Amino acid sequence: MRDLKAKLLERLRRIDGVEDRPSPVSGGTALFHAGKEFAHFHDANDLDLRLTKKVIRELALAHPSDSVHHPDRSPNSPWIEVRFRASADILRVVELVRRAVAEL
Repeated sequence: MRDLKAKLLERLRRIDGVEDRPSPVSGGTALFHAGKEFAHFHDANDLDLRLTKKVIRELALAHPSDSVHHPDRSPNSPWIEVRFRASADILRVVELVRRAVAEL
């Protein structure tokens, strides 16, 4: 499963202006654009992404009900926990990250 995170990071580094580095807030790996953290990994298969409330509603995304990292997250939060468990999920996450960057 760690290989999925490595594959995802490889794809995300191709997005103009996106870089991964240690998160000063959450620890672990975070994603930055123009010096601003907009996502961070909770583990090898969970990405917490600032996507905006509008986009989350537009795409009908739902925060995982069994989240151990943010079990009480408000449905009005601009952040969404995105899980990726298979190689097929990587493209979906890349597109969500592109959307998040466009919203910054």
